[in-house]
Amino acid sequence: MTEAMRQFVRDRASHCCEYCQLHQDDSPLAALHIEHIRPRKHGGTDDKENLALACIDCNIRKGPNLTGIDPETGDVTVLFHPQQDSWAAHFEWSGIHLHGRTAIGRTTVKVLELNSDDRLDLRLASGK
Repeated sequence: MTEAMRQFVRDRASHCCEYCQLHQDDSPLAALHIEHIRPRKHGGTDDKENLALACIDCNIRKGPNLTGIDPETGDVTVLFHPQQDSWAAHFEWSGIHLHGRTAIGRTTVKVLELNSDDRLDLRLASGK
């Protein structure tokens, strides 16, 4: 992947994690990662439509997952796709907590542990 492609992804995401919305400025010790939405092991490519900017926590917790279990229905559900899905359609903020508005949102919140104690502490510290 070229540096130009990496910069394109960072700029397209406004330097924010496309899952939890953490801004690069609020993650001074770790650069946000270029993440493969569909991992290479599942046939993913380096095309811009398959790349997202992700904080280290989201990237690690997502790993090669493409789906998870919706905690409300128990159904297998695809995870949020930053280049195909609208963030606002699937997520909403309630103070420092991030909630899923849809099965995709709920499943992504659960799989990526978007409301873990360390993430809540970081949001409080950054004034989210």
